[in-house]
Amino acid sequence: LNAIGPVWDGNEVWLVIGGGALFAGFPVVYATVFSAMYIPFMLFLTFLIFRAISIEFRSKEPMAWWRKMWDISYSVSSIMLALLLGIVLGNILQGMKIGPDLEFAGHWLEFINPYAILVGITTVALFSMHGSIYLAMKTEGRLFAKMTRIVQNTTIFFVVSFTITTFYTLIFFEHLSDRFKEMPVLFAVPILAVLSIANVTRLVARRRYLLSFIFSTITVSLLLIMVSIELYPNLVLSTLDPAYNITIWNAAASNKSLGIMLTIAAIGTPLVIAYTTFVFWTFRGKVKLDETSY
Repeated sequence: LNAIGPVWDGNEVWLVIGGGALFAGFPVVYATVFSAMYIPFMLFLTFLIFRAISIEFRSKEPMAWWRKMWDISYSVSSIMLALLLGIVLGNILQGMKIGPDLEFAGHWLEFINPYAILVGITTVALFSMHGSIYLAMKTEGRLFAKMTRIVQNTTIFFVVSFTITTFYTLIFFEHLSDRFKEMPVLFAVPILAVLSIANVTRLVARRRYLLSFIFSTITVSLLLIMVSIELYPNLVLSTLDPAYNITIWNAAASNKSLGIMLTIAAIGTPLVIAYTTFVFWTFRGKVKLDETSY
């Protein structure tokens, strides 16, 4: 907790920015996806709140049972947040029952399906690997020794789950590779992603955690780019009829709204990046425990 204490709340700002950008830039997607996935998103917000509460409340009392309770709350909330994000992503990738009115025509229980759960598990594995590398980079002593073992396990967990998800996608959802077939130059992105993952495993084995964290960050970025390529120009695929797909064209806000959002983003995003960079630079190095620790 002391390793992430100075940065966790700033990192959550990016979630707010993402939700706000979706609402302002593509209101149709916001309305369709958030209404269709109302229960999953409410669960997501609940776990997000409990995660924040767990971090802040843990150090308020010295009793072992109190701290253990909030440790469990924090762990469960973090795992469920990653799982829910992955489930949402899995459903976006495979498509949803979008009708001619661009509204969801199914039931929310349909979101709990094998592919969505598989993507959810892979997301948990990715975040576990990324987070454990960060902790190995920030800790020392007995906790560092423990983290070196955990990093090895989470890296293997991610490589296995990513491999399974990739083959599952190629076999059952061939449409996601159409864009790559149309423009072979785009194959550079998945190739770079695989090379980045391989480099993470190599650096983890050598205990070079700073470089491991950098390449883990690159891996996350490349995977997000892959998802964007797979979907473009669609934002939400319709399993009923491709004509009902929600695209960047039929879901975009007015030109005036997009212009205002671009201006706000051009001003606000660099400020958030600057703040994030400042915080990470200020609290660089190994964590030292003192009376202000969590």
